[in-house]
Amino acid sequence: MKSDLEQTRGQLVQPEEEKQQVEQSELKREVAQTLDHQYVLPWVEDTEQEKEFAAHLTAIRRHLHRNPELSGEEKETTAAIRGWLEEEGVRLAEEYKLRTGLVAEVGQGNGPVVALRADIDALPVQEETRLEFASQIPGRMHACGHDAHTAILIGAARLLKRRESSLPGRIRLIFQPSEEKATGARQVIQSRALDDVQAIFGLHNKPDLRVGTVGIREGALMAAADGFVVKVQGVGTHAAVPEAGIDPIVVASHIVIALQAIVSRNVGAQESAVLSVTKMNSGTAWNVIPEEAILDGTVRTFDEKVRARIRERFNQIVAGVAAAYGTTATVRWIQGPPAVVNDESLALDAEQVVNELGLNPVRPLPSPAGEDFSFYQKEVPGLFLFLGTSGPHEWHHPGFDVDEQALPIGAYLLAGLAEQALKRLQA
Repeated sequence: MKSDLEQTRGQLVQPEEEKQQVEQSELKREVAQTLDHQYVLPWVEDTEQEKEFAAHLTAIRRHLHRNPELSGEEKETTAAIRGWLEEEGVRLAEEYKLRTGLVAEVGQGNGPVVALRADIDALPVQEETRLEFASQIPGRMHACGHDAHTAILIGAARLLKRRESSLPGRIRLIFQPSEEKATGARQVIQSRALDDVQAIFGLHNKPDLRVGTVGIREGALMAAADGFVVKVQGVGTHAAVPEAGIDPIVVASHIVIALQAIVSRNVGAQESAVLSVTKMNSGTAWNVIPEEAILDGTVRTFDEKVRARIRERFNQIVAGVAAAYGTTATVRWIQGPPAVVNDESLALDAEQVVNELGLNPVRPLPSPAGEDFSFYQKEVPGLFLFLGTSGPHEWHHPGFDVDEQALPIGAYLLAGLAEQALKRLQA
């Protein structure tokens, strides 16, 4: 039997055929070296078919890891995904137009429609893992595991395709671009790919959870992620005669201190929020008081009322502190994705699926990180899960990696969630 990478032929989008063949041979050897002691799932027999399935997903993940593409630039990634799906006989839903990324579909008939989503973009991070399949592109890396998410969804597509004739509806597979810029989900929504969807599922690798563990939580799981830019207007003067001007650095410093009271004094003890000023820019010379100072930072919240309350108090404090020093300041908000809020009934169904698969369900703490999966949840009921990957580092670290034993587990999990949802919706 030919390996999965050999079958992809030109779909791996390497510019030179000889180079491509060498890469495929190396990748095949790397994967084969691990299969004697890995990829034996806890709920299935240790068969050659399961080993081949795990090897297939590992090869996909490693190819994507070697060839990362940033948000909005995922053209070759999209071409590779297209090729792998075509090998599985999965229909590409070309009616949903995306510049990068794609939508596919498994199932038939006029029954309910559910969706599974994976993000496909990488980050502008210089990789420091020293893996044999490390990024070949300087300054770019799959430092958040989207390569693993993509491989998992392709695996789910294979599993669902095998059972397509028995599916009581259709399952839409969304390979979403630009998650890191929080614009991809809105592109998918604008393509109308969610118009007839009745439930949507997604997952994210979680380095601090062991392989075989799945984090399930109803309600808020990940935070709304907003940014801000504050521009403080000053009056420049010589540093030796500060009374002749208005020092924007002093004003900005007092604004930073005052903003810290928002969370401690305006957010209740049973609520949660983070406000961080992460950058201050001002001045050009040691003996000149500058004309302005600029602050940047982020606010993370899990509740829309808290989100609105913080913004209101933020604007009041900035204006008030500036006025106290005889000047003005402006605030520009960079609105990010809202909080990921999971549907309770879908969370209960997921616990059943996880238990049936012999996995370990846990209730994770909410993460202050942001996720644009939340835009889908504004349109249809949705569930976002954490998949344990026993990683050595947290997301976005240059040494980030995932334990590849989690790949087939994630594929079975997504496939099981989709089938369970179709059966419940049909009933």
